[in-house]
Amino acid sequence: MANQLALIQNETLKVWKKKRFAVVVLILLVLVPVFVYAQMKIAQNNQDKFVDWRAELRQRIIDNTNALSSDRVPEEWKKWRVALVQQLQYDLDHDVNPNTPNAVTFTNSFLRNAVGMFIPLMVLAIASDLVSSERSTGTIKMLLTRPVRRWRILLSKLITLTLYVSLIIVATAAVSYLVSGLVFGYEGWREPVFVGFRLAGSDIDTADVHAITQGAFMLMLMGLVWFSAMVVAILAFMVSVLVRSTAASLVTMMAAVISGAILSNMASSWKSAKYLFNVNLDLTVYLQGSPPPIDGMTLGFSLAVLGVWAIAALVVSFAVFTKQDILN
Repeated sequence: MANQLALIQNETLKVWKKKRFAVVVLILLVLVPVFVYAQMKIAQNNQDKFVDWRAELRQRIIDNTNALSSDRVPEEWKKWRVALVQQLQYDLDHDVNPNTPNAVTFTNSFLRNAVGMFIPLMVLAIASDLVSSERSTGTIKMLLTRPVRRWRILLSKLITLTLYVSLIIVATAAVSYLVSGLVFGYEGWREPVFVGFRLAGSDIDTADVHAITQGAFMLMLMGLVWFSAMVVAILAFMVSVLVRSTAASLVTMMAAVISGAILSNMASSWKSAKYLFNVNLDLTVYLQGSPPPIDGMTLGFSLAVLGVWAIAALVVSFAVFTKQDILN
């Protein structure tokens, strides 16, 4: 146990000295204020255009309803608009303003929009070279000469990776909340948000809809975002074991993540694409009834698909690392 803790400490310090996590935090500190400013301008424009938020909701319902009659709108976008109209109508009927700007709602919105690409790319900055960088520099040979089993060495790297992925999620939420709070205020933790929407064809089943606080909603989002990020990290971890070049490892995973974002918008007619990990990364769409990329996908299905991919990647990683000839 003591040896394992020493290995984890060693791996943690190695990642820390590379300053990758510091770069991630710096990126957040640069980009989040830009997004906050954009959100502030949107809020100001809405305030000037709609004195009453109810009038804004009614106008959004009318605009999206009118778009449904257009032949130029793809069918998958029509389904999305139908779901959006029903959600907006639900908020209007229950006297809830879904666009109240505050630090909590901004953070929740940022997490939802970052789960598909932004957070995975930040995770790749740390995960893509945990093994490949040491192989390219030769330090892995020194590590393997110690009287420690290979699987323990790889396990220490995996635990370190889990720690840094968790820190990235916490840092993303913390920076978003602290920066946006300077503009919108730090209130909003107990404001209601509705969850439990279920898609039934092109209609939304509201039988299980219930209100929770924005604070509880943030914790749910962070949990789902963490799960998605960990799957990306584990797959990058596997590629890092299989590929000697750090650049090749990083480019491979970046291509996989970016292609997932593209497929999510284009694969509605390709049913088999729902078994790809990158199409299932955005787990947050299930919380408030947004249509999934492909009909038939559910939260349980996406969790299962991502879980299978992660387990398979771990099996391959440990099998290859413990057997391959790394010393030569």
